[in-house]
Amino acid sequence: MAPRVIPIATVAGGKAAPGLAVPPPLALYVHFPWCARKCPYCDFNSHEARGAVPEREYLAALVADLDHALPGVWGRTISSVFIGGGTPSLLAAETVDALLSAVRARLPLQPGAEVTLEANPGSAESGRFAGYRAAGVTRLSLGVQSFDGRHLAALGRIHDAHEARRGVELALRHFDNVNLDLMYALPGQTLDEARADIGFAAALGAAHLSAYHLTLEPNTAFHRAPPPLPDADEAAAMQDVVEEALDRAGYRHYEVAAFARPGSECRHNLNYWTFGDYLGIGAGAHGKLSQPEGIRRETRQRHPQAYLEAAAGGAVQEARLVAAADLPFEFMMNALRLTGGFAPALFAERTGLSLESIRTLVDAAVADGLLEADAKRIAPSAQGRHFLNDLLQRFLPEPDR
Repeated sequence: MAPRVIPIATVAGGKAAPGLAVPPPLALYVHFPWCARKCPYCDFNSHEARGAVPEREYLAALVADLDHALPGVWGRTISSVFIGGGTPSLLAAETVDALLSAVRARLPLQPGAEVTLEANPGSAESGRFAGYRAAGVTRLSLGVQSFDGRHLAALGRIHDAHEARRGVELALRHFDNVNLDLMYALPGQTLDEARADIGFAAALGAAHLSAYHLTLEPNTAFHRAPPPLPDADEAAAMQDVVEEALDRAGYRHYEVAAFARPGSECRHNLNYWTFGDYLGIGAGAHGKLSQPEGIRRETRQRHPQAYLEAAAGGAVQEARLVAAADLPFEFMMNALRLTGGFAPALFAERTGLSLESIRTLVDAAVADGLLEADAKRIAPSAQGRHFLNDLLQRFLPEPDR
């Protein structure tokens, strides 16, 4: 099936962004859509595996997808690779090795490129960590969510508290660079429990922690049958506890939900937040590519079976050029997630638009206490970080009149 390409004339704004003098860094995202069990809070493109995962067929589809994408990225170097899901740690280490070998054979990787794989701390997945390191994975992102068995059960996780701790120990044994994904404002969670959870995580010594507020997303089991959650004031207090505890433990709060030891920030995610390019392959993967005709966004076939069937002939389901009028919002939606903000010159470098085109909007946000701006950086203020959605809406294009 040919991809659905949306002409620029049908996009709000009606005018493509100008081409960029120098393309931004290019990352590669690989999506693995299967998991052992669908968690009740998860709205990602993940599908519960019923029987054996078709590893060989999916690997072939990924390679075919990459081959189809190559003409759009010729001559460019991959700065980072991120294998996400789903639960990529369901893959055999040999499959990951074959995937990364196929990537290296087709696109040059930057020396020392960060290669991340998402994993669960269950005993079956943890047994593969050494093999992933040998295959070329340099960074492991472990979906722990909590170290409290009661909360893990409430979240529908398949690992218990012991497996969570054991998984982290094994990850740190094989990888110098480990991220732990954690959540707070969980069903029935108290402030003391949130404090204990984040304190235990910080004490383990992982280089990077991601701490997310549990939200009830549409099309999830929790949205259909909401569990009892802490109220807004309790959740805000938990967020404060998380940030204070990690600050004391030496982690820098560099992005809305990300905390890192100095030098251990996730390079792949920083490329997203600084409006870099990324090629996305795999079922439902999204991509953003700066090309001579403008910035192109792509979406692959979402359902795994549809992706497997389409990959040989091209798996892109939809592609569109981003209208110039939409670029200020798209850029800010990413860059203002960074607590340190961005250098003013980056806006023009990554969008092709002059910063003066949004100067009035920036000045108004500064006057209202939501932004801080000088010659070196534009960043959300403390108030802007707390009301980030309100800040971002200021950069939406004006509706057609």
